Amino acid sequence: MSLKNAGVTLIDCDHRTPPEAGTGYPYIAIPQIKNGHIQLDGVRRISPENFADWTKKLKPQANDVIVVRRCSSGDSAVVPRGLECAIGQNLVVLRSDGKRVTPEFLRWLVRGPDWWEQVDKFINVGAVFDSLKCREIPHFELTIPPLNAQREIAALLGALDDRIALLRETNATLEAIAQAIFKSWFVDFDPVLAKAEGRVPEGMDEATAALFPDGFEESELGLIPRGWKVVSLGDVFDVTMGQSPPGHTYNEDEQGIPFYQGRTDFGFRFPKRRVYCSAPTRYAQLGDTLLSVRAPVGDVNIAIEKCAVGRGLAALRHPKGLSAFVYYQLNAMRSKLGAYNSEGTVFGAINKNQLLSMKIVSTRDNFTIEKSFELIAAILNMKIENNEKLIRGLTELLDILLPHLISGKLRLPECQNGIEKTTA
Repeated sequence: MSLKNAGVTLIDCDHRTPPEAGTGYPYIAIPQIKNGHIQLDGVRRISPENFADWTKKLKPQANDVIVVRRCSSGDSAVVPRGLECAIGQNLVVLRSDGKRVTPEFLRWLVRGPDWWEQVDKFINVGAVFDSLKCREIPHFELTIPPLNAQREIAALLGALDDRIALLRETNATLEAIAQAIFKSWFVDFDPVLAKAEGRVPEGMDEATAALFPDGFEESELGLIPRGWKVVSLGDVFDVTMGQSPPGHTYNEDEQGIPFYQGRTDFGFRFPKRRVYCSAPTRYAQLGDTLLSVRAPVGDVNIAIEKCAVGRGLAALRHPKGLSAFVYYQLNAMRSKLGAYNSEGTVFGAINKNQLLSMKIVSTRDNFTIEKSFELIAAILNMKIENNEKLIRGLTELLDILLPHLISGKLRLPECQNGIEKTTA
C-alpha cells in the first residue's frame, strides 16, 4: 500500500533559511537527524518571531517523522513529545492520520527494508548530491501490518529504543563528570587556587589535595601551578601518525584487522568497525586515543582493540599507560586543535610537527597527579565502555527485529522474553 493511500501525508519545509539567534527555538537541519532521533547538540537557534513565521506552513508535532531528501536521503527521525522546533531545507515531515498507520508505528515503518527499497527505486542521482522528490515519496509502496500488530511492534521496539537512549544519556553524563574533573585539575587549577587562598580543595581526599602546590608562577601560557612546566605535546605523549595502505588491501570481509581512516568511523567513544585491512602499515593499540587530524581536526575516540589507522588519524598514548588522561587532555584541547580546520587549501589538517609542538601544561616528572586522575577516570571509562557494548548489542538486536516484525516473519511472543532479559 502506498503511503498516500495509508493516510500518511507529506508536508514540505519552508524553502528559506532564517537568521540565527543566540537563543530560541531549535531549527532542525540534516546534521541533527541521527539514528532515528533528533540530536540537538550544536543545533541552530532562531528567534520566537522567526519561529512563528517559519512554522506557519509546518509545525512539527509529536510522532511526526522528519525525512531527509538530500545527501543522506531516506534517513529519518521521530519528533519527540514536548519538542517545539522548525525544520530546515531538504527536510520533509510525514504525518499519519492514524486510520491505517498508527502515529507511533510510522517511525518504524520508514526504517524497514521496504522503505529502503523504495528509496533506492526513487532516488535521483545528482552530480553532487542524490535526492528524493516530494511528489514521489507519498507513492512509496510499503508493507502495512494490521493496526493491532503495529501497536505491539511500536511498543516493543520503542521500549528497546528507550533503553538505548537511556544508556547514551548515562554515558554522556559519565563523560561530562570526567571532563569536569579534568578541567578543574588541569585547566582551571581549582585545587591550587583553593590552597593559595587558604581553603581546602573540594571533591578530593587529603592525600590527593597534598599533591597540588599552593601557588602559581608565570609561564609562556600565563599563570600555571608552581613547579609545573610548559612542555610540547610530543614531550609527554607517544604519537603515531596514520598512513593509508594500498587500496587493494581494504575489505569488508574481516581479512586482517579493523582499519579506521578518519572521523567518519568514530562513535560516541569508540570507532565502529566498517573496513578491514590485510596489510596495515600504522597501528593503534588498545586504549590509545585516536585523534582526527584532517577534515575535521580535533575529534577524538579511543581504540577498543588493536587497529590500523589511516592518514586521517593519529594515535596517542602516555608512556605510563595513562590512557584516560590522554583522552581528556585532547578533549580539553579541542578548541585549539579546531583552529587548524582553517589550515590547508582544500580541507583542514594538522601535520605531525604542528601536533608535536603544541604546548600543554605538565606536572612534575613522576606524573603523580595524572595517576590520581587516572584512577578516577578509569572507573568512569569502564562504565562507559560497558554501556557502549550494551548499546551496540541492543542496536544490532533492534536492527534484526525490525524487518522481521514488520514483514510478519517473526511474531512478538517469539522475541518478547529474550528482549526483556536483554533490557533488564
